[in-house]
Amino acid sequence: MPSLPAQSRPFLSQLAELTQKKNSPKGKALHARIIRNGRASCLYIANGLVNLYAKCGDLRRARLVFENVGKRDVVSWNCLINGCSQVGPSSPVGSSAVMELLRRMMGESILPNAHTFAGVFAAASGVLDVSGGRQAQAVAVKTGCFGDVFVGSSLLNLYCKARLVFDARKVFDGMLERNLVSWATMISGYATQRMAKEALELFGLVRVEEHEGGNEFIFTSLLSAFTFSELVDTGKQIHGLALKYGLLCFVAVGNALVTMYSKCGKLDDALQMFKLYDDKNSITWSAMVTGFAQSGDFHKALKLFSSMHFSGISPSEFTFVGVINACSDLGALEEGKQIHGYSLKSGFESQMYVMTALVDMYAKCGSTSDARKGFDYLREPDIVLWTSMIGGYVTNGENEAALSLYCTMQMEGLMPNELTMASVLKACSSLAALEQGKQIHGRTIKYGFGLEIPIGSALSTMYAKCGSLEDGNKVFRRMPTRDVISWNAMISGLSHNGHGNEAHQLFDEMLLEGTKPDAVTFVNVLSACSHMGLVDRGWSYFNMMFDDFGIAPKVEHYACMVDVLSRAGKLNEAKEFIESAPIDHGMCLWRILLCACRNYRDFELGTYAGEKLMELGSQESSAYVLLSSIYTSLGRKEDVQRVRRMMKLRGVSKEPGCSWIELKSRVHVFVVGDELHPHIGDIRNEIRRLWKHMKDEGYLPLSELTSAYSFTV
Repeated sequence: MPSLPAQSRPFLSQLAELTQKKNSPKGKALHARIIRNGRASCLYIANGLVNLYAKCGDLRRARLVFENVGKRDVVSWNCLINGCSQVGPSSPVGSSAVMELLRRMMGESILPNAHTFAGVFAAASGVLDVSGGRQAQAVAVKTGCFGDVFVGSSLLNLYCKARLVFDARKVFDGMLERNLVSWATMISGYATQRMAKEALELFGLVRVEEHEGGNEFIFTSLLSAFTFSELVDTGKQIHGLALKYGLLCFVAVGNALVTMYSKCGKLDDALQMFKLYDDKNSITWSAMVTGFAQSGDFHKALKLFSSMHFSGISPSEFTFVGVINACSDLGALEEGKQIHGYSLKSGFESQMYVMTALVDMYAKCGSTSDARKGFDYLREPDIVLWTSMIGGYVTNGENEAALSLYCTMQMEGLMPNELTMASVLKACSSLAALEQGKQIHGRTIKYGFGLEIPIGSALSTMYAKCGSLEDGNKVFRRMPTRDVISWNAMISGLSHNGHGNEAHQLFDEMLLEGTKPDAVTFVNVLSACSHMGLVDRGWSYFNMMFDDFGIAPKVEHYACMVDVLSRAGKLNEAKEFIESAPIDHGMCLWRILLCACRNYRDFELGTYAGEKLMELGSQESSAYVLLSSIYTSLGRKEDVQRVRRMMKLRGVSKEPGCSWIELKSRVHVFVVGDELHPHIGDIRNEIRRLWKHMKDEGYLPLSELTSAYSFTV
């Protein structure tokens, strides 16, 4: 390379200063003076200009200067390559452009050096271009540059970011020289993959090989691996080492400790670390807010977010995600709307993570229309966003909308994930749409999803709820692992389809396999007892809940026991059980007893239960209708009129009956008084024929049949 002329030295000095300050306007003015003084042809000056524009992010001008350099050297290429690698993955200049520059460079017989490859690997890391990185790795090995510590560390970073930790470890083990950045990168790669054991082993090696405890980057990376409650003791030991080496003065280490304790459920320790730092940044606050939200302390998460705001700390997108998730789980729609407005004001209107969290929040709070507005605003091909919207529809019972959105997703060519398919299967379960469920099952096989949780649980639930117990059992038995939800789905399916003995046998098998039942399990087994009239076994299960598993009975368990007793004709025992119940059961227990009294024609106890419901202010029309019917049977016309007046005064109206059936992949819906079905005439004639036949056979009086069906003949 030619020596630097004396006339060029002042310009080169000014270029270096402006590049360091990234002062593009003054750089352009200096560029004009350089051209006017005829110094633009100097290679040193030209390289300095390329570097200036590249560092300022003005890659268009950097490339213009670069293309006009007469005889480029390796520095010229490195300036442009490194500039392109630093603009980030959102820039149109990506890894492919850097790889093209590398190919051109070698085509001009300019051998790349370590700085070249460091830039190439950095560009590949930004867009996770593993293929380009592997090609550049081969060239680095061939040219003898791979032994440079910066080249090795850059390639290591690419593989770790791409979650290819085994490839990263091969690179790490093959490095002739390592620095603390290399160790921190490899430990971080293990931590990202939740490989805490490997991260800890590597930390032990760095302490031996580097003859020091490490720096703040190594400790920050290591602490991020211990995010499970069973690993908190090891995390505490790392905390002690950080204290010993004087690293707690670094905010990054403090943030990592707050995050570690929060994710391990040790909120008191997390809060203690949080309060320790006076110079808390948005990451510190985000870690604590998210910790409260994930542990269920939603009110504390919202309160802390408010404190953050009044402390003058601007929240990041991660802070917003944490506090929005707290609103989701709390069902705090109004607070969620306020935070939505704050996020817009803070400039996060189109940030994917924030908007996805908002869609999820609105859906979980029951405002699917607002959730859909956010979804349509983004409409990005992001599977998490689509899954949140589909899951939101399912959670709010809008199952047809969920299936419709899934079809739209299919037409747009988006690949669903396991959570998407589980939500769609849940929609099919709620609609008892067996044929659609089978089609979704086929899709899960096509996409390569196995029968692990949650797909396996969703499939067994769908088949069980649709009455296809054989298919449900096949899925259930083929699942590699079964959680309590899977067992509950099958027990519930057997119970509700008249297979009570099989439900109880499956419950016994569940206990033998060591799966601990939950409150839902006992609802299912008690329901089976109810359908089979097994009073003694029902009492046994009811007492087993608390005595054997420490599960306090809830309203639904008391309701099941009232149903067990009522169906068995033990109405007085059911009445005594209701009056002795230690929980606030509202009106549901009396409602069950009232129905049973009507069936067993125990009108005296029926009036007692019905009047209890009236005293409690029931808003369900069925209670008034049943009580009125009982008074009619007793000939007490004044009480009939009183019940009807009370029903009118309280604004209680009878909801129209609705039912549906699926035939030949088509769902037929029937509503009381509805004349829209194209074959309604034929259907009514067939029902009349069946009623007449049943009456002639002496099965039921026509009056009782008429009250049992939803059709007006």
